[in-house]
Parts: sequence; C-alpha cells; structure tokens
Amino acid sequence: MKTLASLFGTAALACTVMFAPAAGAQPAGQPIRIVVPFAPGGAQDGLGRYLANKLAARLGSPVVVENKTGASGVVAADVVAKAAPDGTTLLLATGGAITIAPHLNPKLPYNARKDFVPVALIADTPMTLSVRAQSPYQTIADVLRDAKANPGKVSYGSSGNGSISHLTGELLAQAAGVQLIHVGYRGGSPALVDLLSGQISMIVTSSASIEPLEQDKKARVLATFTRDSLPNFQGVPTVTQSTGLKGLEVPVWIGILAPARTPAATVDKLAAEFTAVCQLPETQERFKSLGALAMCGGARELEKVVSDDDQRWARVIKQGNIKE
Repeated sequence: MKTLASLFGTAALACTVMFAPAAGAQPAGQPIRIVVPFAPGGAQDGLGRYLANKLAARLGSPVVVENKTGASGVVAADVVAKAAPDGTTLLLATGGAITIAPHLNPKLPYNARKDFVPVALIADTPMTLSVRAQSPYQTIADVLRDAKANPGKVSYGSSGNGSISHLTGELLAQAAGVQLIHVGYRGGSPALVDLLSGQISMIVTSSASIEPLEQDKKARVLATFTRDSLPNFQGVPTVTQSTGLKGLEVPVWIGILAPARTPAATVDKLAAEFTAVCQLPETQERFKSLGALAMCGGARELEKVVSDDDQRWARVIKQGNIKE
C-alpha cells in the first residue's frame, strides 16, 4: 500500500511513493469517522459532512464527522496517524498538516512521510490575489512594478504565519524577484477587515472568502493561482497569464488519507466510493457553492498533488527562511 514516505526524502525519490505492509481489514458494519481539522460551520466542514452523508448512503454504514481543530491541522492528523489501520478512521487532509508543517516543525507528533496512505483527491479551494475596490492596482503587473520601485512598501495579508495564503504570497514574491511585506492574521476575517480599511495593500485568500466582497464591489480580484480562469470570476486572469511567470499554479487540495498499513483492498474500495460521490452532478454543484472545484481523483492523483505540493513549499520555506 502506498504511503507518503518518499515525499520528504531525497529529490530523486520525491515523486515516488513507497509501499507499506497491509494490516487488518475494515470491520464489517463498523462506523467510519472522517476527522476534519476545521471547526464546524466552515466550508471544509461542510464539504466533509456532505461526503460523510453520501458515503454512508452508498455503504449502508454510519459515517460521522469528528472535528479536531488546532495547530493548522496537526491535531487532526495526529489522531488519524495513531488510529487503527482498518479503514474506519480517515483524515480530510489539506496541505497544512501534510506538506507545510513538516518543513516548519521538526518535532511533529507524527511522521508525515510514513504514517499515512493516500485514498482520494477530492477538491481544490483556489487562492486569489485581491485588493480593495479603491486600490490603484488594476493588475498584478501594477503590483510588481510598485514593489520593485518601492521595496518594503507593498504588503499583503494572510490567514497566519506559515499558512497556505502566506506561502502563496511568498511564492509570488520569490518568482517575481520582489519584496512583499507579509502581515499575518489570526484567520482570514480580520485580514479582510484590514484590506477594506486600507491597512494592507492586498490579500492572498481563497476564492470563496473574497467572492462576496467582489460581488458587492468592495474588493477586486487581480488574479487566481490556478491553471485556468475560474468560472465565478469572469475576465480575471490567472497569475501566470497576467505575469508570464511559471510555477504559480497552487492547488489548495483537499484529499482523504488513511493510516499507513491500511489494506490495499480497503483503500481501493474507499477510493472508488469517494470518487463516485465526487463525480455526482449534485456534488459538483455543492462544491461550487462552497467555493471548491471538484477534482475526483484516486490515490495516484492525490499522491502526485501532494508530492508537488511538498516540493513547492519546501523550496519556498527554505528560500524565504520562514519559521513557525
């Protein structure tokens, strides 16, 4: 069974996922719990509960959501890493605990290289670079021009130090060869407040967070960190389209992980069920309402996304000398 072992090893092994020995099979009829590293009520929690309901209907067994918040997903990941490898405990995983935390905290309570096995790639929650409506910046080219002419003057807000929004902004700065001042907040909401009041120049945040402000014409989305333009932001280019810079497609992935040594047959069954749920037309619409793009991939697709993500953030964190 594939684990994430190679993702934090040598460059030669960075895209290769190793095999872990199998353990006991999933107990028949036993409830499945999906551990969600976010508080109830948010978009990720809503996505997890939707998946749980659909999976329960397909399997004919209870599937429950258990919210375990704290330390950017580390608390939830630790619960799953130490759970029995029988398919009854799964992690609704994001990059925070799997591809970012290992590069910021050498003393994690779990080993992100060895303690998980990929099951399914579920969704992408795209990131944007946005400004308030009154901002003089009309394009990212305007931002980069100003940042080059006035080093240390152009700021961007994020949902916290070491967060995906922080690192995405740093990725842009490194790729463009400019200095952007990072202002970390305790979550996205206070950052949005300061954006609208002009305390910060820009914000790197999810499309779901900025869309209501964009619709109310209080903010403008300059570009998205995606491969293709987003349908809910007509006319807004991707960062690569706007700048010509490569390597700025940042999937903010959501996937399902299980404890290492979960049997291959169990993982394959779960992967097939999650993929089937993901491909439902109603799922596509529900994800869209939550600001997510359905990805609908199996273990291999998740493995590739996680591998690329790990290498990306390892470079950004090292080059930016970013500390937890």
